[in-house]
Amino acid sequence: MFSKACEYGIRASIFIATKSSQGIRVGIKDVAKEIDSPEPFTAKIMQILTKNGIIDSAKGVGGGFEVSTRAIKSIKLIQIVDAIDGDNIYKGCGIGLKECSEVHPCPVHNQFKQIRELLLDMLTNTTLEELALGVKSGDSFLKTLNINN
Repeated sequence: MFSKACEYGIRASIFIATKSSQGIRVGIKDVAKEIDSPEPFTAKIMQILTKNGIIDSAKGVGGGFEVSTRAIKSIKLIQIVDAIDGDNIYKGCGIGLKECSEVHPCPVHNQFKQIRELLLDMLTNTTLEELALGVKSGDSFLKTLNINN
């Protein structure tokens, strides 16, 4: 549903928020490792998130990425998605047509409209804090389980 960059951006933001709530800044290597993303790709995503004011970046010794406590509480998931993928996921056509509307609907317009509305509601009402708390408490995870061990 989201682009790979957006998936990584969401996971990175959650990871950084989780660490920031503990007073820890994290480096690009740690972020890339935690979200299973190539480091150069992660760096590009982090630039986008920083440019859009979602993540803060500090250079030098003791530097790294963080999210302020106030921002963790106020940043909504929609801000991350908009920064990386834009609004097409919750405004665009379900089958990718350039022109799709109530007047000229695609074959899945009415069904997809309901899904878009639910998605938009979830993105608009979910904070970074909620997601980070879920990871911190162990109720949710940023990595899949390796069941082969």
